[in-house]
Amino acid sequence: MKLKHNIIVCLVLALSISSFAQQGRQKRADTLFNKFSFVKAAKVYTELIQKNYNRDYATRRLADCYAYLRDPKNAARYYKSVVKQKNVPIQYYYSYAQALRGIKKYKESNIWLQRFKDSGGVVNSNDFSKDINFITSVFNAKKQYFLDRVRFNSKYSDFGAFEHNGKVYFASSRDEGVSIKRLYGWNEQPFLDVYVTDVKSRRNVDHTGKIKGDVNSIYHDGPITITKDGKHMYFSSNNFKNDIEKKDRRGLTNMKIYRATYKDSIWTDVEDLSINSDDFSTQHASLNKDDSKLYFASDRPGGFGGSDIYVVDINPDGSLGEPKNVGSVINTESAEGFPFINQEDVLFFSSDGHTGLGLLDVFATIKGEEGDYVDVVNLGVPINSNKDDFSFTMNPNGITGYFASNRRGGRGSDDIYAYHREPTLHVEGVVTDAINTQPIAGAIITLLDDKGNEIAFMETDENGFYQINIDRNQDYKIIAKQDKYIEDYREFNSKNIQTELVTIDANLLLNPVQDVVKLAELNTIYFDYDRHNIRKDAAEELDKIVSLMQNDYPEMVIRIESHTDSRGALSYNDKLSIDRANSTYEYLISNGIAPERITAHEGFGERRLTNGCEDGTNCEEEEHQLNRRTQFIVIKME
Repeated sequence: MKLKHNIIVCLVLALSISSFAQQGRQKRADTLFNKFSFVKAAKVYTELIQKNYNRDYATRRLADCYAYLRDPKNAARYYKSVVKQKNVPIQYYYSYAQALRGIKKYKESNIWLQRFKDSGGVVNSNDFSKDINFITSVFNAKKQYFLDRVRFNSKYSDFGAFEHNGKVYFASSRDEGVSIKRLYGWNEQPFLDVYVTDVKSRRNVDHTGKIKGDVNSIYHDGPITITKDGKHMYFSSNNFKNDIEKKDRRGLTNMKIYRATYKDSIWTDVEDLSINSDDFSTQHASLNKDDSKLYFASDRPGGFGGSDIYVVDINPDGSLGEPKNVGSVINTESAEGFPFINQEDVLFFSSDGHTGLGLLDVFATIKGEEGDYVDVVNLGVPINSNKDDFSFTMNPNGITGYFASNRRGGRGSDDIYAYHREPTLHVEGVVTDAINTQPIAGAIITLLDDKGNEIAFMETDENGFYQINIDRNQDYKIIAKQDKYIEDYREFNSKNIQTELVTIDANLLLNPVQDVVKLAELNTIYFDYDRHNIRKDAAEELDKIVSLMQNDYPEMVIRIESHTDSRGALSYNDKLSIDRANSTYEYLISNGIAPERITAHEGFGERRLTNGCEDGTNCEEEEHQLNRRTQFIVIKME
């Protein structure tokens, strides 16, 4: 009996010791998790699951670890078990939906997002289910971006590439060539440093590629941006200065944006900025085209959730104004970061709160007529993928640039990708009256492909202008027509056109229909009151008609019609208008126009007034002037 009692005591003691050991293991895992050491935490939570200790809790934490490590495949694997647990917090439905999106299981992702909603969960107003056709539309959209090879990626994290004066600056945790490496607990990689290499460099970059000066520290540094004059650098770094690491109330070291000055070939004089705080993170600096505004990401109080995009004015003396949140069109309850402003003042950023293909996606903003942000656009593939896509930058040429992604097929965790874009190409032109060279408003423009199929049509504006987007490497025919004109067409192609070119010019000339159209006001000539002599301004217009008839339209035949205003007797005005027709006729003949090309030169007196200035009407002299005129009717064009 005593032996049995001793065995039971030993078993209880062994179980107690084992339970105590597992409690300690779980505490250690939670401590690592809370310190963002997710790689180490994941190993311990896996051990707890294998020991079947507090399995549901450990599985939830393990899934969260993989989500934080941006590993949607493993995250989805464990979230799949988590969502089957009894009384599981509904937030895990949303986390599972995001992880499924990260492995391209979009239909299943929407099912779990809907379950999250049905369970009372509140999603972002811009959540990824708002447009059920989004995925299809993105993958079917015509691509503008094409990937190019980058030779300086490593097996570690590389991102934030920024090109300036023939060099590429980027953040990397490679620390290659260094014997002792300090590791970041979150992902067990070395801390980030800022590197630089030539744009056309074909060699890998080791520790000798770190920028010179005081920017790189023993903690995270980068990404960066540089002013146009190359004198100042804004860069992200841990809250660490003068060998002192500062932590917030949670024991975390936040990020700050610092400014360095380029002196004697090194980056030095590092200064803390007024927008920073020990209590929240400020990072991902980007400058607008004239360096007057600084855009950045921050999780400071008062935002919409997660991290938001902010902008602050840079004063001439280098001081900063008050940061301003760019608003709810861009910022969501989730994370927004990595802002970038191109030369056209378009803001690009990354977010996992807007409709996307996976985790972080890159978006561009759209502004309204008053300069406010009205919408965002997903850049689509290949910029975005089912993984994290971020740190998008564009070179001043508007054609090339960089971004980073942890998508499949790279060298390491985050890799830098170069791109070139083929901007939307369009054909544009002006439709003009062939006789008087005046623009024709309301002309119908029809665009046909090489098979004669109608692709697009539109009307010219008041200036005779039109513009239509077209595809590259195609054959086209464009037709212009208007009721009073003979239609004209032009055949052209968009093949072998330089990427930088976005416009093909296709101006069109329309000849007036015979016996219908008068030459426009440009060629109408006017006379002084009670005179029939040709004025200087009238002679200039008649010279244009002579040039048209002699050089451009040698077969054209016209008729001359002359008029007077209403003042004076009817019979006198009849004679005066005939005199005006005769003087016009004689001018043209004396300048080389054959008489047979003018079928008639007639006077109509005051019978065809162009306005209401009849006898007894009080009109200004300018209005009477419009009636003292000679006009030309086209009888034959060719």
